[in-house]
Amino acid sequence: MNTPFPPPSSLRLTRAASLASAVCLLVAGCSAVGAAEDPSGADTAGKSGTGGMKVALVTHGGKGDAFWDLVRKGAEAAAAKDGIALTYASDSDPAAQAKLVQDAVRDKADGIAVTLAKPQAMKGPIAQAKAAGIPVVGLNSGIDAWRPTGLLEYFGQDESVAGRAVGQKLDDLRAKHALCVVHERGNVALEARCAGVTKTFRGETENLYVDGADMNAVTATITSMLRQDSSIDEVVTLGAQYGLAAVKAVKQAGSRARVATFDLNKDLVKAVQSGDVQFAVDQQPYLQGYLAVDALWLYRTNGNISGGGVAPVLTGPAFVTRSNVSTVARSAAAGTR
Repeated sequence: MNTPFPPPSSLRLTRAASLASAVCLLVAGCSAVGAAEDPSGADTAGKSGTGGMKVALVTHGGKGDAFWDLVRKGAEAAAAKDGIALTYASDSDPAAQAKLVQDAVRDKADGIAVTLAKPQAMKGPIAQAKAAGIPVVGLNSGIDAWRPTGLLEYFGQDESVAGRAVGQKLDDLRAKHALCVVHERGNVALEARCAGVTKTFRGETENLYVDGADMNAVTATITSMLRQDSSIDEVVTLGAQYGLAAVKAVKQAGSRARVATFDLNKDLVKAVQSGDVQFAVDQQPYLQGYLAVDALWLYRTNGNISGGGVAPVLTGPAFVTRSNVSTVARSAAAGTR
């Protein structure tokens, strides 16, 4: 198997397990566990049992974001199953995130899982990990960058494909003018979503950039746009909390626009149930965290990896509407969606 990271010499290389098998294993045997607080300030989870295997999960997620709580929860479930000591760290600033990866290299992690929202910033730290013989996988962001960056595998959604699917759905719903709300300028995944919508949606698509760190400002900016242009009949947001902000904005503006969003949380599920949100696009963050950590364990113990390192392991997109939201609601209540 040709890979940028040499597996342990004592392991015999085998062909990679299929995505279907990985998902089957997930459904059959995962349970979430809590994280313990490390004296250094980093969050850790998992038990000993693999000779002290240490894995660092480093994301660009902001504090208090329910989406990243699900990613982390899935990672913790895999760590508990595999006997991994898991450290979770995040920072939305690309330079700070890069520093967190460098810290993981310095701490001699046995594996690193990382998001590539700003791929250029991560190239140096990932190269340092490779030089130190530490395998690295990607998740969530950077589907077009994981192979050029030299990662073993990628677990997530093809955001361009997801965006195009949303554009087609808006056509089916006979929308005419969509406002695509980008909450983090320069994030490659978010930009790809709106670009995908534009490619397939036959109506007009207009991007609106907002400060995702200030939810009141997000609501106010969307409200202002809807008041200025009554032709906007669809607001597409790129995160669950922003979808809920858009629902408020539509009401404040007295607009007839409908709301659709990427990603889920418990409150967003309720909004789909009530009809306040037309649909949501689920990329399964819990599954992304689980598969990324489990893949590093598989690589260490068996010399192979889910997906084989030749194609990304896709966890979405899937549409959540009023017709199927009851099933998703049960998973959301259990903390896995």
